[in-house]
Amino acid sequence: MGPSYRFATVAVNDPMKILGFMTGTSLDAVDMAVLETDGRDIQAFGPAGERKLREETRDLLLVATEVARGWPRGKPAPDIFAEAARAVADEHLHAAESFLAEHGLAWSDFDLLGVHGQTVLHERPTPERIGRTVQLLDAERLAKATGRPVAFDFRAADVAAGGQGAPLAPIYHAARARASGLAAPVAALNVGGVANITLINGDEDLLAFDTGPGNGMIDLMLQERGLGRFDENGRLAAAGKVDQAILDAFLASDYFAGPAPKSLDRYDFPLDLVEPLSAEDAAATLVAFTAEAVIKAFDHGARPSALIVCGGGRHNPQIMRVLAERAPVPVKTAEAFGWRGDSIEAEAFAYLAARTANGLPISFPGTTGVKTPMTGGRIVEP
Repeated sequence: MGPSYRFATVAVNDPMKILGFMTGTSLDAVDMAVLETDGRDIQAFGPAGERKLREETRDLLLVATEVARGWPRGKPAPDIFAEAARAVADEHLHAAESFLAEHGLAWSDFDLLGVHGQTVLHERPTPERIGRTVQLLDAERLAKATGRPVAFDFRAADVAAGGQGAPLAPIYHAARARASGLAAPVAALNVGGVANITLINGDEDLLAFDTGPGNGMIDLMLQERGLGRFDENGRLAAAGKVDQAILDAFLASDYFAGPAPKSLDRYDFPLDLVEPLSAEDAAATLVAFTAEAVIKAFDHGARPSALIVCGGGRHNPQIMRVLAERAPVPVKTAEAFGWRGDSIEAEAFAYLAARTANGLPISFPGTTGVKTPMTGGRIVEP
C-alpha cells in the first residue's frame, strides 16, 4: 500500500461526523453534505445542500483555469493559483456558514472537513510521463477560519504513483450501494462536467473510469455563444437534430479504444467540431456524445443490474432519454434508490476524509490504475 500524505494526526472517532465539500468543473456551486462514517460503513446521513459560487470567484477561477492550461511542466506555479486558492477557501467558508445556520449546526459539531478543492487542470498519464492534476484550495486558511481539521489534496499521491488521479468516488459508490442493500453487480454513473462510471462487483472489486464528457462541453458551447451557462431541462437539445458525422468523429477518438481505468479533462475533446452547427443541433449532438460515450463503457463486458445516474446531468431529460433507449441495463436516477443525486460527490469526499484519517486506501488498481491500493489525502490542523 502506498504512503499516506498527512500534515497532522487527528483524533479518530468511531464514527466521525464530517462535512464534505465538492466544487465541480462546471463552476456553478459549492455542494455540501454531512456524513457520519468510520470510512468503511456509513452510519448516518446529515443534511445536504449547495450554495452558488459568487460571480467574482467564478470569474477568477475561469482565468486560473485558462492559465493552468498553458502552464509548462517544470515551471513554478502561476501566481494566480495562490490567489484563487484563497478565494476557494473563502467561498467554502461563505457557503458553509449559511448552510450550517440553516440546519442549526456549528463548526464544533464536526470532527473533520473533507474538501476536494477546485480542479483547474487534469492531465492523464501517458506511457512517457506521469499525469498532472491541480485542485486549488488554501486548506490552512479554511482550517484556521473554521477551527476544524481539513482533509484535502486527495489526488496528488495517486498521480505521483503513476495513477490517473480520477475518479475517486468509486469506493464511496460501493459503500453507498452497500448501505442501500443493493447487491452487486451494480453501476453508478456521475454526470458532471465529465462523466464517470463505477462498476461494482464487490466492496473493493471495482472498475471505474471517465466515460467521456458530461455536461461540460454543452455548457462551454452555450457560454461561448452567449446563450447562458447550461441547457436548462435540455430544451435546446430537444429542439435540435444530431449530426451523425460529427458524433462519429467524436466517438472515433483514441480515448475510447484505450483500456480502463482512464481519466479526462473537460477540455480533452475539440468543441470546434460543432461550431458550424446551430445551437440546437450542437446541443443535440453533444448530448448524444455524452450518452453514447457512456454506452461504450459496457464494451468492457459488465452487465450490472442497474445503472444509477447521479450528478447534474440526470436533470437533462435528453441525456436520460438516450441513456434509457441505448443502455443494455435498466437506467434509474439516484433518487429511485434513495440516494441524494446532487450530493453524492460531497458525500464521497466526506467519506474519503474519514478514510484518510483512518489510513485506508482511496484509490485502487481498478479505479485509477495504480499498482496497489493507495491511501491519499493530507490533513491540516487549525
